[in-house]
Amino acid sequence: MPKVAVLIPCYNEALTIPKVVHDFRTVWPFAEIHVCDNASTDDTGNLAREAGARVWYEPRKGKGHAVRRLLRSVDADWYLLVDGDATYEARLAPDALDLAGQLGLDLVNISRRETQATAYRAGHRWGNQLLTGTVQRLFGNPIKDMLSGYKLFSRAFVDSFAVQSNGFDIETEIVVHALTLNLPVGEMAGPYYPRPEGSVSKLQTWPDGFRILFRVLNLVRQEKPLPLFLGAGGLLILLSLGLGLPLFWHFWETGTVPRLPTAVLATGIMLVGLLSSAVGLILDGITRFQRENRLLTLRRTRP
Repeated sequence: MPKVAVLIPCYNEALTIPKVVHDFRTVWPFAEIHVCDNASTDDTGNLAREAGARVWYEPRKGKGHAVRRLLRSVDADWYLLVDGDATYEARLAPDALDLAGQLGLDLVNISRRETQATAYRAGHRWGNQLLTGTVQRLFGNPIKDMLSGYKLFSRAFVDSFAVQSNGFDIETEIVVHALTLNLPVGEMAGPYYPRPEGSVSKLQTWPDGFRILFRVLNLVRQEKPLPLFLGAGGLLILLSLGLGLPLFWHFWETGTVPRLPTAVLATGIMLVGLLSSAVGLILDGITRFQRENRLLTLRRTRP
């Protein structure tokens, strides 16, 4: 029997955490339930402990901080990450583990199927589609609901994964990590319920949406530096040529430079373009080296 851990990052979920812990203890009696109390101001931690979970405390607010604390503290063969707001169906957890075992997956994403129109807050559905679509185009993402808070991943995945995110951009980082290492990923759908009355979402539509978008752009810089810097360098070189070639032909014909400031500007832009291209080549080599090290970690971890 594999050792399974359920990881539940929580902030002020006293209303829902007893039910979430109970549901997972019911469907997975052999699993360890771990709750990270992310500096809650209510009784979340005590209620989770009374329900039978082991509680960890993370004073720095932010889901990424809480997930980092859980992954650093918990040892298991399989890790199931789920929000503590009672919006996900616990009975899907064994199916996700079966799917991962049958297909040899390192990541199973459980996408959300709305049970009511009020399950998503206004703007969240559109934002999820926009951000997921962006990652699909940039990284070849096969996952349709990247921002789902319900994910299963293997020990090998966790051992190769260094969490950088501090907030709700953690889901994006998890998916991009799997894609950049070409890990086998899968997805299954499950019901997504509205929050119980009195429970308030911590996700702020615009600030967290921009934070996730910036995380995507930062991951592009980290994982795909060559096309980013080479593309920027190429555009700058073309701009420099557009400014400088007319001056060059004028100099060739007359021996004079009519617009010296423009010539200086074109030279500066050309140098920056060449420097950007060189930086892209250097960073690409570093990225490949780091990726190979992570793949070696995966091979050492796999049974």
